[in-house]
Amino acid sequence: MSSIWKGVLPAITTPFDEHLAVDHLFLKKHARWMIDEGCTGIVALGSLGESPTLSADEKTAVLASCVEALGARAPVIAGVAALRTDEAVSLAKTAQRVGCRGLMVLPPYVYASDWSEMSAHVSEVIAATDLPCMLYNNPIAYRTDFLPSQIAQLAEAHPNLQAVKESSTDVRRVTAIRALVGDRLALSVGVDDVIIEGIAAGATSWVAGLVNAFPRESVALFELGQGDDRAATRALYDWFLPLLRLDTVPKFVQHIKRVQAAVKMGSPRVRPPRRSLGESEAVETDQVIAAAMRARDAINPLVERTVPRS
Repeated sequence: MSSIWKGVLPAITTPFDEHLAVDHLFLKKHARWMIDEGCTGIVALGSLGESPTLSADEKTAVLASCVEALGARAPVIAGVAALRTDEAVSLAKTAQRVGCRGLMVLPPYVYASDWSEMSAHVSEVIAATDLPCMLYNNPIAYRTDFLPSQIAQLAEAHPNLQAVKESSTDVRRVTAIRALVGDRLALSVGVDDVIIEGIAAGATSWVAGLVNAFPRESVALFELGQGDDRAATRALYDWFLPLLRLDTVPKFVQHIKRVQAAVKMGSPRVRPPRRSLGESEAVETDQVIAAAMRARDAINPLVERTVPRS
């Protein structure tokens, strides 16, 4: 199995300039920052990356920029989703051509059907290249639920399917998948506010959202979650949870980009149909951010002890 399915893997946001064009200079800076702060790779073109709003050429350019920014330092994993199966297959091949080292395979946008059709779709994408693949199961967002038994069938059929990003919010899915496939698949937590529970159930990576603004804190939480210091884990988790819950609502992209802006590592710009947060939503989010920033000094020693700077 590839070693890329471990640690904290940011589902990196796609930055836009004042004209809502992709800001490639900042994208590269942001990708490098994630790795500098201890993340093990990045996932581009995921849900948080506003992939459905990008053209095919823009998606190619985003992947190429990320690969250029990281070079051999860390893997770039391409999110692969499309309206049509042939479009998704084309994106998978493009990702391999520009140097991505893995794929995160999603069900098709909009159309959600039965196991026969969904398994055929993801199977074509997985088989399109020899890159290691992660299946993204997010029934809440995509209305397709890959059950543990179905995931086991896909794993048996495709040797390069190596991981599952489990975003059903039901941490029992992690143990259910492991019960069927053992260590055949690496399990990744895909919902920020169940990360500690997911690690306890056997997850080995975290495809994270708030990491875009708080990478070192995210890496520290992941490391603590794998250890025995429950008091330290609880202290950092308690600080982080109000922020992590911003990843679990429909406007999670707007929320996370607003947090990025607050720490001066990004802008809140999003592409339509998303729009900026309304006044009351912005006030509520800003209150969460302000409370976290006020308490940040208290948890900094714990973070630095867990993830010391070189």
